[in-house]
Amino acid sequence: MQIRKYLVLGILFLLPLSMYIFFASGKDNFGRLPVLTESITELDNFATATNEQVRFKDHITVLGFFGNDPLEYKVNAYNLAHKIYKKNREFKDFQFVFVMPKGSEDASAELEARLNEIAQTDKWKFVFGEPGEIEKVFNSLNSDYILQPDHSSPYVFIIDKDANLRGRNDDEDVGKLYGFDARDFAEINNKMGDDVKVILAEYRLELKKYKADREI
Repeated sequence: MQIRKYLVLGILFLLPLSMYIFFASGKDNFGRLPVLTESITELDNFATATNEQVRFKDHITVLGFFGNDPLEYKVNAYNLAHKIYKKNREFKDFQFVFVMPKGSEDASAELEARLNEIAQTDKWKFVFGEPGEIEKVFNSLNSDYILQPDHSSPYVFIIDKDANLRGRNDDEDVGKLYGFDARDFAEINNKMGDDVKVILAEYRLELKKYKADREI
């Protein structure tokens, strides 16, 4: 027992001072994911194939655009499903939303069936609307990416509970990083994986603070 006591004390002594202060204080010391664009256009003019309404408000959303033929983007979808969706779908307010042109319902259903083999797709939503409405949502991101003529994009975006676009102001490769290239497995696994962890940690901390305040 005495040996164990000294071992624990030794480990604590070796911890960097900053880590010790962090654990002792319980304060929020992690970096927050910057807001790049405020008030993304809401999904009022879209619905799922079963007429379900989906909204950004009060959800943490991964937003994407798979165009007229979503099966052409199946590799992108698999990257996202394996590295982001499967790991985080248990978070209560987390969702994936893909804004699709009307007429792509059957192909979207086929892709969803394939994704369901990776993880249950209850929080993966395909919503459908007119091309002009898709352009409004995409343009409201104010990113430096271009929506393709078939209303698709290889990039996916993190939208917070207030419908703001989150990203990076000082990415080591591109400077301002609005979204993540779902074709690039490493970018999804590393950069996007890290940023999703950060924003989920933000909301977990806010929830803990809210519960603590309620108990006072």
